[in-house]
Amino acid sequence: MAKVFIIKESSYDQNRVELAVNKIFSHFGGIEHYVKKGDLVLLKANMLSANEISERVTTDPQVVRAVAAEVLNAGGKPVICDSPGLDKFSNVAKKTGLAAIAEELGIACEELTTPVALPSSESAVFRKIEVSKIALDADVIINLAKMKTHGQMVLTLGVKNLFGTVVAQRKAEWHYKVGLRRDLFASLLIDIYKGVKPSFTILDGIWGMEGKGPSNGNPRNFGLLAGAENALTLDFHISRLLGLPLPEFPLWQAAKQRNLPEAEIIDSDLEGDFSHPFVFDNVDIPKLSTMRVIPKIPFIEPMLTSKPVQDINKCVQCFRCVEICPANAMSKNGKKIVIDYKKCIRCYCCHEFCPKDAIDFKDGLILKVMKFLGK
Repeated sequence: MAKVFIIKESSYDQNRVELAVNKIFSHFGGIEHYVKKGDLVLLKANMLSANEISERVTTDPQVVRAVAAEVLNAGGKPVICDSPGLDKFSNVAKKTGLAAIAEELGIACEELTTPVALPSSESAVFRKIEVSKIALDADVIINLAKMKTHGQMVLTLGVKNLFGTVVAQRKAEWHYKVGLRRDLFASLLIDIYKGVKPSFTILDGIWGMEGKGPSNGNPRNFGLLAGAENALTLDFHISRLLGLPLPEFPLWQAAKQRNLPEAEIIDSDLEGDFSHPFVFDNVDIPKLSTMRVIPKIPFIEPMLTSKPVQDINKCVQCFRCVEICPANAMSKNGKKIVIDYKKCIRCYCCHEFCPKDAIDFKDGLILKVMKFLGK
């Protein structure tokens, strides 16, 4: 049995998605292998923000519906959950179609609240992480991620989706603590994944996102649903399918540095309708900076990274960027956004939560020179 199984499916037709999801679970022994009668099953969807389904920012409701139906058939009690970073949960649930799915099936759609300490292992990099008590109290977690690019972490797939178990604005606190060290942020994501321990991950890539993800990129029909017990292994195989070399994927860098077995990629671990050496053509992968793992050096880091700038022509003055900024580096002055680059930690939260793609990026001086010399 392969560790990652991928189905080719280009449509969100209810019957077709149900068949694909059933086929994925069947490959791993069926939903009954994970869910027993009476189990409380947390379906951790991607509910980043209150976007229309067609924008492909969140897990499609038909994928969530199909998995919830599988859980119900096994006698489990599914609950659709997430903790949006900024938008009101009820608005997100309604706009993304997940509230309607919950009502149709007679199940709960619940915000992840009540932060509690996440149990950590000896190998954990971060010892004091808090996630939602609701997630830790569940008997089973099924991770329902969306396949997207990401301005800070290059890709957001299975492992990154579990950052949503961190409650609301505490996500911004972690962005501030970790700063622009992508390697540290990747290790944080691994620690959360290892602590939360989802039983299974399904990745919604029927329609995904490329370019300026996770919310301002371009929807793309990749035509796939993928499933795995190990989200790290899933993410690394998907990275290769998207044409991103593993050494350029911060999550893989962190796994390799920690000597995790998942960093060793075995071609035979991937089966289904897409297999190695297949690669999607011309996927628009963000390249915001060439910085890798470097020590924190004052005055040097800003010149090695891209910095956020306001596109006044696109800006609608919602000032969500000001509200979400974990470093309090942004303020409003009339229609303009003032950015204190001495405070800016290059976490790109402002870009992530801007509804109109009005936050662009400008290269630092050294980065400009490096790109010029590389031409």
